[in-house]
Amino acid sequence: MRTTTWAAVSGALAVALGVIGGELTAAAVSPSVSPVSAVGSFVIDVLPPGVKDWAIAWFGTADKTVFLLTIAVLILVLALAAGVLEHRRPFAGRAVVLAFGVLGALAVASRPQASLVSFVAPVTAALVAILVLRALLRSLDRWTREPGSDQVGPAPARRRFLQGAGGAVVVVAATGAAASVVRSGQSTVTRQRSAITLPAPVGSTPPAEGSFVPDGAVLDVEGISRLVTPNDDFYRIDTALVVPVVDAAGWSLKVTGLVDRDVEITFDELLALPLVERHVTLACVSNTVGGDLTGTARWLGWPVRDLLARAGVRPGADMVLSRSVDGFTAGTPLDALTDDRDALLAVGMNGEPLPVEHGFPVRLVVPGLYGFVSATKWVTELEVTRFADASAYWSTRGWSTRGPVKTSSRIDVPRSGRDLPAGDVVVAGVAWAQHTGIGRVEVRVDGGPWQAATLATPVSADTWVQYRATLPLEAGSHTVQSRAIDRDGGVQSAADVAPAPNGSEGLHTVSFTVT
Repeated sequence: MRTTTWAAVSGALAVALGVIGGELTAAAVSPSVSPVSAVGSFVIDVLPPGVKDWAIAWFGTADKTVFLLTIAVLILVLALAAGVLEHRRPFAGRAVVLAFGVLGALAVASRPQASLVSFVAPVTAALVAILVLRALLRSLDRWTREPGSDQVGPAPARRRFLQGAGGAVVVVAATGAAASVVRSGQSTVTRQRSAITLPAPVGSTPPAEGSFVPDGAVLDVEGISRLVTPNDDFYRIDTALVVPVVDAAGWSLKVTGLVDRDVEITFDELLALPLVERHVTLACVSNTVGGDLTGTARWLGWPVRDLLARAGVRPGADMVLSRSVDGFTAGTPLDALTDDRDALLAVGMNGEPLPVEHGFPVRLVVPGLYGFVSATKWVTELEVTRFADASAYWSTRGWSTRGPVKTSSRIDVPRSGRDLPAGDVVVAGVAWAQHTGIGRVEVRVDGGPWQAATLATPVSADTWVQYRATLPLEAGSHTVQSRAIDRDGGVQSAADVAPAPNGSEGLHTVSFTVT
């Protein structure tokens, strides 16, 4: 193997050890901010909105995984280059590593959850990478200067270099596995979450709409979306490249801004309040027609309107700017948090404490609004303000400011491209018109007349509803579309509209063959 190749390998091993060392250090002293996550989050913040839309459209909930893999490839390329440069000109490769360390430190400084101790991680990463790079390149230089270095035989210097490189490979594998375990477990918060016992929700007589699943709410159709989406299957779209690690014992939520009095509430105080449980459907504004970025869960929480009433909202306010621990902000219309809808400070999801990736310990759930203007996870502050005075994360990137969810429907059965036997074909799916409710769903075959589908019993106006229709179809190729009509008579739009800037429109269409 050529010396230049060994130099490149040395650079890759050195930087790998540096990155892993930085991640392990961050896990110990600053779990919510690491050099890699900080750099990635900074890049996400400065990317044009169109790039993010493209990533979500192509990769869906796997967009973060793809982005992390892209970062890994870029780091590898820089590491290979650093090794070659260091071999050809001493200090050149170390300068590249040092520059990357400075970039990591600056990225860490840009994160809202960073503290002074957070800078230990990028410093550790840079020092480890520089020291290992220099050690490996010195050994490589001794090998290249040794008589007979161009031979295959086990010259002493060659052997020492290969032993050092092999040892580095072993350390990279071992520490990489350790970092993966530590990062995935985030031991303290994981144990803390598993130890939480959620209080029982406060009941009402008669039971409040949305607090229970009525008879007839679930249709017996194989392949239809489940009425309540399991936590593991619930979509996740947010700006957090690495899930924030928030200690519930140290968490608090502040209400500030145009209020009579600032209010602060801790997690234990929140659990002691009269919590309610409601089924609510959430939708991502990036969801395309027929997409899967929509789900329904049973949320446990305290009504936001009660918290705002405690603070006393001043006249003139029309927006609440919610802040996440990772710096994300959402601007929610004030009336959506103070009217009769079940806008919640949620602590539970489907009978268990919020999963870490869905906002543990506390998140916002607001029926009728897309998540980008309402569903702040890991929430730490509610600033009562005005749309004219403040802007949220996505509104500064070209998206709309109010984000009402559009009436829509999806066909789950049959799937496009299927071959079905002739006769009665079942068409089934879900439809939603949050905070208005679904009045009816219609389907049509091959552009023909609309036919009424059978609706399941709605849980509430804030949840999706299942529907089904049985269509007698002859052999041949067929196309089926669905449309929803809300309780006020509003009909789902047939216009072909992309998600940006305020939600997609159009009729979901599936094509299949009957034989």
